[in-house]
Amino acid sequence: MDAAPDSVRTIHGCRPDALPLPELLAGGEPVLLRGLVHDWSLVGAGRESPRAAIDHLLAHYNGRPLPYSWGPPETAGRPFYNAGYTQLNTEARRGQLDQVLEEIHAHLADARPPTHYVASVPVDSVLPGLRAANDLDFGSHGIEAPPAIWIGNRTTASCHYDAPDNIACCAVGRRRFTLFPPDQIHNLYPGPLEPTPGGQAVSLVDFDAPDFERFPRFRDALAHARSVELEPGDAIYIPSMWWHHVQGLEPFNILVNYWWNSVPAWIPTPMHALHHAIWSIRDRPEREKQAWREVFEYYVFGPAGRAGEHLPGEARGVLAPFDEAAARRMRAWLIARLNR
Repeated sequence: MDAAPDSVRTIHGCRPDALPLPELLAGGEPVLLRGLVHDWSLVGAGRESPRAAIDHLLAHYNGRPLPYSWGPPETAGRPFYNAGYTQLNTEARRGQLDQVLEEIHAHLADARPPTHYVASVPVDSVLPGLRAANDLDFGSHGIEAPPAIWIGNRTTASCHYDAPDNIACCAVGRRRFTLFPPDQIHNLYPGPLEPTPGGQAVSLVDFDAPDFERFPRFRDALAHARSVELEPGDAIYIPSMWWHHVQGLEPFNILVNYWWNSVPAWIPTPMHALHHAIWSIRDRPEREKQAWREVFEYYVFGPAGRAGEHLPGEARGVLAPFDEAAARRMRAWLIARLNR
């Protein structure tokens, strides 16, 4: 797979207590934050050895079981699908973190180890106290963004997008990120909306061995790809809706990430609207679909105030800006109609 290796903008000298969030959000493109978490205690332990990083985690572990994915060596570190895309190729398990870490450590020298993948577990739920020396200061920006931890061997998170903005911090090991702007969805061949390996649809293309006969438009996607490798202590900002393919490059890798939304909490994820639109619009006659496209452009995708600007304020209803009370009314209205 060929992707431009130098196409991600880099900022040096950022500190965890001085995140340039306004600059990142205004740019709207991926940014490598070189050395952002260089001084984290977990990063330091990982530089010493995988054993030291494991011991550092376990010093904070509270004993709670946590979910993880397991696959045989044939999985090759890629949680994905069976041949028919109807089931996943890994098992969803629950277990003790110390057990999972010891199993990873036991196979560090294996060329084809079993896949162990702890994905998106809230740090505070299983590792209380870890944040004291391993955190980013979102609070100073008025943002609630609790971190999640990702632990595994040479695992690959197949190319996908997330609705929130994201800062991913490479704590232990190295990771390669390959990123695509949102408009490349047409060239990335997304898989089923369910089941999915991690909650979002993923590209069906094997980035290590692309089948261009089956997925010819992937060549066009590669022309827009941006690739970068993160060393321990580096971080990357991934804007909302950017596709990203993440490969763990060492026998043991730990990543900590922060998701946050730039809209109030009472505005729900658009994924609900996507599913409803697939159900209610996709299979209508083409003439109707084009008419609904214009309706959505007017009410949704155009300027937020346009549809109600000619109405007096008291007459705008859902065309007025939402607040928490209006969001509750809208939720009740939708539930009442969906339950008919």
